[in-house]
Parts: sequence; structure tokens; C-alpha cells
Amino acid sequence: MATKVKNRWLIAAAAVGIHISIGSVYSWSVFTNPLRDKHQWGLSEISLTFSIAILFLGLSAAFMGHFVERYGPRISGMIASACFGAGLIGAGFADSIGSLYLLYFFYGALGGIGLGIGYITPVSSLVKWFPDRRGLATGLAIMGFGFASLIASPVIAKLINGIGISNTFYLLGAIYFGLMFLSSLYLAPPPKDWQPKGMKDQDQKEEKKTKDLSQLTANEAVKTVRFWALWSMLFINVTCGIAVISVASPMAQDIAGLSAGAAATMVGIMGLFNGFGRIGWAAVSDYIGRPNVYTTFFALQTVAFLLLPNVTNAFLFQVLVYLILTCYGGGFASIPAYIGDLFGTKQLGAIHGYILTAWAAAGLVGPLVVSWIRETTSSYSLTLYIFTGAFVVALAISLLIRINIRNIRKENKQTQATG
Repeated sequence: MATKVKNRWLIAAAAVGIHISIGSVYSWSVFTNPLRDKHQWGLSEISLTFSIAILFLGLSAAFMGHFVERYGPRISGMIASACFGAGLIGAGFADSIGSLYLLYFFYGALGGIGLGIGYITPVSSLVKWFPDRRGLATGLAIMGFGFASLIASPVIAKLINGIGISNTFYLLGAIYFGLMFLSSLYLAPPPKDWQPKGMKDQDQKEEKKTKDLSQLTANEAVKTVRFWALWSMLFINVTCGIAVISVASPMAQDIAGLSAGAAATMVGIMGLFNGFGRIGWAAVSDYIGRPNVYTTFFALQTVAFLLLPNVTNAFLFQVLVYLILTCYGGGFASIPAYIGDLFGTKQLGAIHGYILTAWAAAGLVGPLVVSWIRETTSSYSLTLYIFTGAFVVALAISLLIRINIRNIRKENKQTQATG
């Protein structure tokens, strides 16, 4: 008797459930002022909690990628829900006794491990469930991560005012644990050789095999030039994007003359463009190809960052920032499908984990660079021009990787012809 195959759209919904939970990390700034007022901690001390969480996200994604591949998304998702839930509950305890170092440990380190495992857990399975729509599928899940702060931020702010900081952490820990755990229960890879209805059995299967450049393990992938090209492109995209996110409000007030209220509204709307960019660009990549999408990202952002320091018109300034945010989110969402195209799906979760170390590095570098240059020069202009130069480098890499892909395709064709 044939086993019942799960609904792949429900798998995608379960992935969104996990990502919308862990994406609440982007709401960390909502805790900043209440923690500062309650404990008299410095801004940089409180902000370090977020940086530690992003660092551990990248590290745990890299180290646990093989675990996810070996034990599957259900077990990995349960572990992620336990770490993230315990991290939030522990953060509540740290606040209740006024311990900054315990906050670093619980929210930063333990919560960050939950973030990393939770982030990569559904992606490998989604790519296998959607061989016909890789970009769309991973974009859907990762969109949840981008949209999360839009939902979580106002809720967290109300909870802090209503029940206090510690109780807010406790409640969020319980809710997110429950949502992630239940979502994990439905996650599973597709049966061997499974294909969605509508894909012509043999013809499309063969076409898909030839479409993937290779089928490599994670340890083989890291020895290739194209792996480090992907790593560098993601690092530059995230460094510059996360730097803009970290100073968006004061930068808008400084350059374009927005009021504090208007700048705060802009920051909220940025979450929308971050989320829509993830699903939009990832879906577009299914049609025009991942190399074209990344080249487009970097061409658009080179122009945007070059213009930003001199744009005093508030509307145009915000349009440029929103454009940058769509590319920032789109870079995250398109990378898993790009990995599948270049390295196959054999160990996609593990390779994705290695690539995400770029996010960990960028999470530390971006905000530190922009803050240091702003303090040193009393201006954001130099930072934005430096980022323009970085995007020129990323644009060059996005063009050079095509040569590497073309050469390997040629070798593959020659091997097939002689074989």
C-alpha cells in the first residue's frame, strides 16, 4: 500500500511558522530603551546582544548543517524550538536579576543557536519539495523571517508596557516554542525520486539533473571558486544592508531631514520591503535565473548607495532605502536556490549553513563600521561611498562567476558526449 505523500504547500506553511518565530530577532531594538531605562546599561552593551545572536546564528548554521541533513528537519526543528524558546525564557530571567552577561548567554548564544538551526532546517527540504519552483519555495519561508518584525515589534512594545520586560520574554518564549515545535512536526523530506504532478516524469527529471551544475557534498563545495563567490556576494550584500538597517532612523533624519516620527514610520515600512523582496526576487529568479538576479541586485545598489548621501528629498531618499531593503531580503531568499543550482541537493542544508557564516561576519562588521565612521567623521557619506565601492566588487564577482559556471557546463557536456 502506497504511503500518503504530504502536501508540499503545508510543508511550506510549516517552514513559514518556524521563520516567522525566529525572525522576531529583528525586533530586538524594541527592547533597547526599556532595558536601558530599567538597568542603566549602555546602548552599545544592549546592542551587543543582537550581534551575538547573529554571530551564533551563522556559527550554528555552519556547524549544524550536517546534523540537519543526517537527522532530518523534524528533529532539527524540535531542537531549534527548544533552544530559541529557552533562550527567550532565559532572557526573562536575566532581566529579572539584572544580569547583562546572562542576557548575552541566553538571548545571544542559546537563542542564536536556535536561530541558526531553525533558519536552515526547512530550506533543504523545501528545495527538494519544489524542484520546479526553487526560488518561490525558499522565498516563501525566508519571507516569514523578513516580515516577522513587522508583526512582532508592535506586539512586543505593548506587552512590555502591559506586563513588563521579564514577563514579555517568558510569554514570547512559550508562544514561539509552541509554534516552532508544532511546525516542526509536519516537516519531512519528500519520498525518494518524488516529483510534483505536472512535471513530466522522465523528460523533466533528466532536464533537472542537467540543469544542476553538479552534485557535491558540503566539504567538496567549499573547495570550489563558486562557493567563495557566493559567500563574498552574500557577505557584501548583508554587510551593507544590515548597516543601513542599524542606522536607518538617524541617517534619514540627518541626510533627508525626516522628523523622528517619520523616520520611525520609514523603519516599519522597511520591514515590508524586506519581506516582499524575499518572495518577489526569489520568485523572479525562477524565471530569469539566479546569476541575473544577483547581477541586478548589485547594479541597482551601486547606484542607490552612490545617490543616497546627496538625496535631500525625503520621498526619493525613502524610495532608495526601500529598494536597498528589497535587494537585502532578496539576497537571503535567492541563495538556497542558487546553492541548489550550483551544487545540487545532496547536502544543500550543510552548504547553506557554511554560506551563512557570511551573515554572521556581516552582522558584526556592518553596524560596527557604520557606527565607527559616523562617530569619526560626523557624517554617513563616507560609509555610503565605501559601500558603493563594495557593491562594484560584488557586481564584478556576479559577472565572473558566470565564466566559472559556463566552463563547468562545457566540461559536463564534453564528459556526457565522451561518456
